[in-house]
Amino acid sequence: MKKVNSYAAVAAAGLIMSVAGSAMAQTNSADPSQGRPPNQAPGGSDGPQVRAPVLRITSVEVIRSSHGPALDIIRVRGIASSNGWEEAELVPLTRGAPADGMLELVLVAQAPLEAREATGFEVIEAIFPLEIGHPFKGVNVHSASDSVTLTQVPGYAEGKAVGEDCAKCVGKIFVAKGAAAPAGKSAAEVVKEEQLPPMTRVIKHSDGIPTADSNPNRLTLVLNKEGRITTAIWD
Repeated sequence: MKKVNSYAAVAAAGLIMSVAGSAMAQTNSADPSQGRPPNQAPGGSDGPQVRAPVLRITSVEVIRSSHGPALDIIRVRGIASSNGWEEAELVPLTRGAPADGMLELVLVAQAPLEAREATGFEVIEAIFPLEIGHPFKGVNVHSASDSVTLTQVPGYAEGKAVGEDCAKCVGKIFVAKGAAAPAGKSAAEVVKEEQLPPMTRVIKHSDGIPTADSNPNRLTLVLNKEGRITTAIWD
């Protein structure tokens, strides 16, 4: 797990990250003093270091030390869409002391550079130590598709139940939202749209693909003529 700075250090540096909706964010993690081009990995390896919000937040916890002066540590767990996500960290959106006392954070990690088959979600977590005497009464942590709020410090809050990870979607019949499952098909033989993660893209046999953009938090399902899922990837 990547070490994170305290709130005091972050505030002093004036660090603030803007995340628009669930769009993938790219940040330059290179040190300008090292002379590396933006987004180039240490050691000169090819390919951008893409950092993006993880798919979902599963829990937010603030732990307080038992000996004074009291030290609060934020621990956040989430899920990544696939394997290959690394170096999770909590990045503050809040700058200075907020009027409502809530610290806004986003859980980000280094995303895979290539599309991954849907083999199941991966658990990911990060910690964020707070300065002694901090002004926060609660914390709200964002992911690519949701947020979890903790209104009492110290304390614990859980996110919503995680939906279908599509590890076993291939070969099943896709059922659009509001539609009925084909006659004679059991629940184990179909995948309902409302059970799928946010931003899921469904490509039917006759559909075109107008853009070639990439989003590691988007599940793409490819259907054959019969509406059966032939491919399930995070791309």
